[in-house]
Amino acid sequence: MNILDDLKMQYKIGDMTTRLIFWNIILFAVPEVVFSLLKLFNFHISYHDYVGLTNNPADLLLKPWTIISYSFFHANFFHLLFNMLMLNFAGKLFTTFFTQKQLLGLYIMGGILGGIIYMASYWFLPVLAGQSTLLVGASASVMAILIATVTYQPYMNLRLALIGNVKLWHIAIVFLFLDLIQLPLENTGGHLSHLGGALFGFIYIKALQNGTDLASGLNGMLDWFTMLFSPKKSTPFTKVHRNPKSANPTKTTGKIVTKDKTQQQIDEILDKISKSGYDSLTADEKEFLFKAGK
Repeated sequence: MNILDDLKMQYKIGDMTTRLIFWNIILFAVPEVVFSLLKLFNFHISYHDYVGLTNNPADLLLKPWTIISYSFFHANFFHLLFNMLMLNFAGKLFTTFFTQKQLLGLYIMGGILGGIIYMASYWFLPVLAGQSTLLVGASASVMAILIATVTYQPYMNLRLALIGNVKLWHIAIVFLFLDLIQLPLENTGGHLSHLGGALFGFIYIKALQNGTDLASGLNGMLDWFTMLFSPKKSTPFTKVHRNPKSANPTKTTGKIVTKDKTQQQIDEILDKISKSGYDSLTADEKEFLFKAGK
């Protein structure tokens, strides 16, 4: 199995956290390569202008998708790296208690509220008046996921390298504090968007505890779009010929045993992935799983 097949398999069997990380990496790497190559032909295009969220509400009317797309794009490699490390950390914790669909809904809606607060801050804060800025990055969405998990399970114990045992709320306080102290220094709108995402994470869990999933409508819409654009599988008519004389119990039994052993091996591999991660598989196990998935 080559590297590309390995990545395809990781995406195919990965959870929503893994898939969100894949989407963010692809949406960073592909445009960076393409538009860098276009510069060789003297085409200078800033693709962030088409996917980033500006602080001008009038631009949102012309590019309404940017209220969502900005949270899937990043300014540079280190911006992407830090957010993906945090997404992996927060996403894995969140899905310990909640579903994959809830994670996706929270990611998107946390980003939306973070974007709204970012735009509003330039209208209501005199220090930001007259500025023109562009927002990209998954930070607001990641903060929504982190704070949602903290709100639900604040006293969860974690063991961090070089630090030792900490409570989950300790980690949240550190990130909230870092955003607060940087508000008057630089990227004020960006840090306010992080706090907006955090606010939505808190509200989301409180509403969920009262029986309301704020992301259910969005998830229903995403399901509808998925079904709309998914290829419909046709079920061909199958005519069954019964021939009692040619029945061979030995062959039938052999087929069933073979199928059961294959499925059993797949289940064992998937169980190993859930416990130790995809990288714990041997080369033979990865190869077997890739062929079985075709």
